[in-house]
Amino acid sequence: MNAPAPPPPAFPGLELLGTAVVVLDAELRVLYVNPPAEHLIEVGARLLGGQRFPDLFVQARQFDAKLRHAIAKSWGFWDQAIDLERPGLPALHLNCLATPADAGAARLVLELRSIDQRLRIEREERSLNLALANRELIRNLAHEIKNPLGGLRGSAQLLERELERADLREYTQVIIKEADRLQRLMDRLLTPHRPPHLGPVNVHEVCERVRSLILAEYPAGVRIVRDYDASLPAIEGDREQLIQAVLNIVRNAAQACAGAAGTGTAARGAGVPGEIALRTRIARSVTIARRRHRLALELQVTDNGPGIPAELRERVFHPLVSGREGGTGLGLTLAQTFVQHHHGSIECESRPGRTTFRVLLPLARGAATETEG
Repeated sequence: MNAPAPPPPAFPGLELLGTAVVVLDAELRVLYVNPPAEHLIEVGARLLGGQRFPDLFVQARQFDAKLRHAIAKSWGFWDQAIDLERPGLPALHLNCLATPADAGAARLVLELRSIDQRLRIEREERSLNLALANRELIRNLAHEIKNPLGGLRGSAQLLERELERADLREYTQVIIKEADRLQRLMDRLLTPHRPPHLGPVNVHEVCERVRSLILAEYPAGVRIVRDYDASLPAIEGDREQLIQAVLNIVRNAAQACAGAAGTGTAARGAGVPGEIALRTRIARSVTIARRRHRLALELQVTDNGPGIPAELRERVFHPLVSGREGGTGLGLTLAQTFVQHHHGSIECESRPGRTTFRVLLPLARGAATETEG
């Protein structure tokens, strides 16, 4: 009968710290992790013990070299932005303080702090400021374009009446139809500026409405998986705006899946059908636009398409930016506008084979508190 594994070495006081602490030996093997580190890395202390810490992560050679250099020179370092990829799990974005140690086998103590919340707040602020500026620019631009469009269309109609040859009327019809198309585009740009009409909204009814519309548009090209939390309460919102916001996100995912169908991309593999997952959950203690909310509704839309090109990932919500030929680049912009009308946020993470849009909508606005900068 095998003897039980020995307990990890004790480092008095470290287990009481609120920050994640990892103690390494000269070979970068884990001697000790405190409970916050177990929670951060999502691996228990007994499984971590004895493993080389950099080997827990994907393509961490630079991090490995930095740790070995710190041990060789017996000095510490402070890195404010380390990204560590984990197989099958989200990447860790960390501050790392490394301190030399000389206690038994211990040679380096790492103090790790997640910077995800700070990064998320900064992204939200940039996104909100940019959205406000874009909204004002688009509104002014749309008004300026609408006026000459009316004159252009009217002049084409008058000209058509004077033309005797039918083949020449084809050209005036092109002018009239294109003017009407631009008019509809301007109307879409101006529509989101109306305030929402608030009432109780069941998010699952919104998702089901969107699901039926997408399946009608793509009857054989995409599969939609539902993972709903049935305990979610209704939220105060504008049902039509929320349907349009979710529809734009899911339609964007369906177009990505359908566009990659049959191409045999390495991200999804040949013959693997396009799939979109709709997932709802309660999010607790979340910060949206520097306001902390005790409870929020979280909706995730995940697809297994080819992913968003790297050069577009930071601009997916910008108006008139589209990675699809023939796209207007307005769908995600309008979705963001409608979500912000509900004091919520929307963000995106994408890699080949998995793109997730995460929508957060506060459930109890009265419980929100301001957070520090």
